[in-house]
Amino acid sequence: MAKLTGKIAVVTGGGSGIGLASARLFAQEGATVVIVGRNRETLDAAAADIGENAVAIVADVSDLAALDALYAEVGERFGRIDVIFANAGVNNMAPFAAVTVEDFDTQFAANVRGVFFTVQKALPLLVDGASIILNASIAQKRGTPMHSVYAATKAAVRSFARTWTTDLKDRRIRVNSLSPGLIETPIFAKLGVPEEAIREGLPAMLANMPMRRVGRPEEAATVALFLASDDSSFVTGVDLPVDGGLGQV
Repeated sequence: MAKLTGKIAVVTGGGSGIGLASARLFAQEGATVVIVGRNRETLDAAAADIGENAVAIVADVSDLAALDALYAEVGERFGRIDVIFANAGVNNMAPFAAVTVEDFDTQFAANVRGVFFTVQKALPLLVDGASIILNASIAQKRGTPMHSVYAATKAAVRSFARTWTTDLKDRRIRVNSLSPGLIETPIFAKLGVPEEAIREGLPAMLANMPMRRVGRPEEAATVALFLASDDSSFVTGVDLPVDGGLGQV
């Protein structure tokens, strides 16, 4: 039997990368999936790729009015949410001395404010016993150069998983995070670093990774499915790394 039959799932950042792979897998496992993102063209293409069980809604998670409109539409169409994957985020890589106020504000707006209010504003629609999944990163526990702001935002996300677990325990809502390592997603092209530099630096990074390869979005999606489904019914407050061992040894 499919693992998410009849469930309503919301996936932010659902137009590409880990979000799209997870939304696709959720739909294959029987869920109706609401994919959320900022670009209508990208979302429509993603919804067409997923199929009839996908609904695309444009919203910027750092815009509280947009989140209100998102949940008003979800409430009107479906009346509830069983799973929410707060996946949307940005990473503006820069040396500590070169970080601008815009870099700082953009990352905290999407990765912290956006995640916080994505979940808080969903609470009236979340059913008791729902699953909340947050996309953190192994950056939150490593001292990686050029990641000072991004790592701090993801440490906040990891903290949310712990505190919300206790805040929502009376409703039996499980809250967990997953922490991807090097995953081949479109965020690679948005890091503010030339692609050539990323490719040249990969061998050194992979040399420190037991699995010695970049991960696929689908490999993170299977972890998201585990956390979304009853397979993880006794799992809450945890962070599951999906990093090929990079952050573990």
